[in-house]
Amino acid sequence: MSVGKRIRLYLTEKGISQTWVSEQSKIALPKLNASLNDKRKLDVEEFSSIINVLNEDANKFLNN
Repeated sequence: MSVGKRIRLYLTEKGISQTWVSEQSKIALPKLNASLNDKRKLDVEEFSSIINVLNEDANKFLNN
């Protein structure tokens, strides 16, 4: 499973909206949505912003 899909699954499980993550991370919603649906690659800066907003360890989404 891709990192984007793992993040999307986490958001769904926690009831966190992509809109909220987009606003907090300053990543445009269409860009975030495309990344979480494997339509574009999530770059390192975006990934870092997302995990900071979620207050999670990067390994939670990288290791499986």
